Amino acid sequence: MTQAPTPTADTVRRLVRSLLGAAAEGDVRPAATGAAPATWWVGTRHVLRLAPDREAALRQRRELRLRELVRAHVPVTVPTSVAHGEWAPGLTYTLDAKVAGGSGEDHDVSALGEADLAALLTGLREVSVRQAETLGVPRAAPRPLEALRQSAERAGRHLAEADEFDPARPERLTGAAAAQLGVQPGAAPVLVHHGLTGEHLVVAVDGRVRGVLGWGDAVLGDPAEDIAALALCVGSPAAVRAATLAGYGARPCLRGLWLARCDALVHLADALAGRPSAPAGTPLSALRTRLRRAWEPILLERVTELRGDDPDEGPPPPAP
Repeated sequence: MTQAPTPTADTVRRLVRSLLGAAAEGDVRPAATGAAPATWWVGTRHVLRLAPDREAALRQRRELRLRELVRAHVPVTVPTSVAHGEWAPGLTYTLDAKVAGGSGEDHDVSALGEADLAALLTGLREVSVRQAETLGVPRAAPRPLEALRQSAERAGRHLAEADEFDPARPERLTGAAAAQLGVQPGAAPVLVHHGLTGEHLVVAVDGRVRGVLGWGDAVLGDPAEDIAALALCVGSPAAVRAATLAGYGARPCLRGLWLARCDALVHLADALAGRPSAPAGTPLSALRTRLRRAWEPILLERVTELRGDDPDEGPPPPAP
């Protein structure tokens, strides 16, 4: 197998000059540290993303098509590709216009920002499943909550021994609750961003959500995954309020809450044990912050009693 070339600053400069010509401005620099960075800042107005392998190139081609489909449904900015093509044989690139705003890691989301997130979740549900499948967006089965619950219980015990978590908290996911919170038979899948992290949320200084990046991992599946991601990023109360405003009922909201809590426990315990399961490079401080956010108490879990005939996912999506 031919080894993929390693992108360098000179590679990026030549590519940008060929695309922008005299309009090319500013320096180029990697957006993150690494031996072969795939994302580069280009001046102050553009971001260049290079697919490092054939699988990433396939995802990037799909992402470009998906962004155009999503743009009509969501109220926040979706990145626009100024130019795209191949930077090496079989390896794609996209030069995107930079979305104005800061990272969700640096700015808190305001009440109006929560409304922006609610509109985002609503828009994702409105995207046609059939159209998304035509673009190659894969389906993803809901994660089994009972297996995750057992892993989280083990992680919680290890964290308690390390004085990182209080196992006597009143909130506890029981086996019976895990069974109740599962996706109901026949529930329709929706488009799930599958990466609503702080680095993918563009937030203004006033707390409004201005844009959403990182559409390459989108799937058709369980909307609770996006609710869970928001719980880790903006806190459980804000995530559940946004999902409720988007029309989701108690079951997907609580399932998202517990997905976030279980993930936060497992990721921190694994990182402390030297076997990180969170995205590579996530510092311990960020994992501790996510654990705190996920375990913020919410009123919904204290007042909700689910029944077998309770509606699951909220208003149904439009017919594909």
